[in-house]
Amino acid sequence: MKSSTAFTQVSPVNLAFLALLSIILTSSCSDPATVGIELAPENNQIGVFFEEFELPAEVVLLDSFNTTNKGNVIVGVEEDDYFGRTEGTGYTRMYINSSADRPDDQAFLDSMIFEVSVTSVNGIDLDEPKFLSIHRLTQPILDTAYYNFDKLDYEQLAIASGEFVFGETQDTVVSMHVTQEFKEELFGKMVFGFEFGDLFRFRDYLPGMAIKGREGDNTSFGIDLGENTRIATYYHHLGDTSSTLYEINTTSSRYFSGIESDRSGTPTSVVTEKSKNYSTGSQVGLKAGLGMMIKVDTSPLDAFLDTLSGITFNQVNLEIGEIETVPEGTRPSSALSIYLTDNSNLFLESSNSVYLTVQADGQSQVFTNEDGDEVPNVAAPASVNYNTETNMYSQLVTSHVNAIFRGQLTRKDWLLYGGFSSSKVGTGGDPFRQSLRQFVVDTNKIKLKVIYSKIR
Repeated sequence: MKSSTAFTQVSPVNLAFLALLSIILTSSCSDPATVGIELAPENNQIGVFFEEFELPAEVVLLDSFNTTNKGNVIVGVEEDDYFGRTEGTGYTRMYINSSADRPDDQAFLDSMIFEVSVTSVNGIDLDEPKFLSIHRLTQPILDTAYYNFDKLDYEQLAIASGEFVFGETQDTVVSMHVTQEFKEELFGKMVFGFEFGDLFRFRDYLPGMAIKGREGDNTSFGIDLGENTRIATYYHHLGDTSSTLYEINTTSSRYFSGIESDRSGTPTSVVTEKSKNYSTGSQVGLKAGLGMMIKVDTSPLDAFLDTLSGITFNQVNLEIGEIETVPEGTRPSSALSIYLTDNSNLFLESSNSVYLTVQADGQSQVFTNEDGDEVPNVAAPASVNYNTETNMYSQLVTSHVNAIFRGQLTRKDWLLYGGFSSSKVGTGGDPFRQSLRQFVVDTNKIKLKVIYSKIR
């Protein structure tokens, strides 16, 4: 994709236009795209210039996308014309407290249900029933890192399933009855089996569960794993007036999300290798969970900055969009991080292995380390926020561009990422690893808008 090097320059304004510009800009200061510069009407030595140019963009599939114990699992099937078919399956161990009282041979089974804690729902037609099913794993989850391309074998016949209407409810616990065959087997093990003697023997017997959605629902779920996602067994003894609960839950359990993607017949079908940038025509897209990011070519900045001298940046605003309208019931990523990259298409790192990002506007972009060297700051990453009213992402990057212009930073290309992770180790709570949220935008709608002043 060719870089855009055409710029529009506004000549130095006269006194009347200066006053008018000041009124317009200052009256719109709540919008980052139009925050203005107050100019003294009597100062006729200041030239105010406005530049707007596109930043070429392509897509990159992130490599080494770890989804192990990242806050929740992603479950469900989504399909659209740009990304194709994407399916998330949640894999989790189960947990027992081996010292807890369990049913004995005098106990009568009342009921057994599988409860799932749903924390988010992203899909179309949410007033229609959506389906979840639970499948017993046939191979164990090991004490290792799992990635979004990993998967495990499981029984095709579900041990529990159900349909649920969510509507506007995005955070709830849903319940489904387990099959008669599994119920009888599991209750028998609880009462008579050595499998419940300790956690290791239990996991040899029951390696874990796979949680799945349904083809055609076009809906994905965030499932929380903890005490509320569980098998709840209710039983009583002769003469009891109420049931006793014994539970197997997912507390302290290893889990991960496996993502399968079929992009055939779509613009993203060309994306076959990880960490390689691809053109997908007139649009680019970002999809969480899958690990597809947008790479932004910032080289037009070089062509622009080379034309400047003796100037002050008043405002540099990154704008993305309007993005393609998302269907009702779905939401794009709420905020983006801007990671620095090069031809490797990997996140660049600082000397202490922290990822380098564009820093928040007004924050120092560099600092002097203990060796006296000026190095990029990593303490205050910028967040490019989504505005539901404008259907756009935007954020001021004035300080970052100014640091490049002053020679404090070397210009790098950007990777737009729908969450935040500080390093390879990462942490829980990264939205990009917790959902299948996405957006698509025309390539000519990723822009920098610059306002600067020059003393004549």
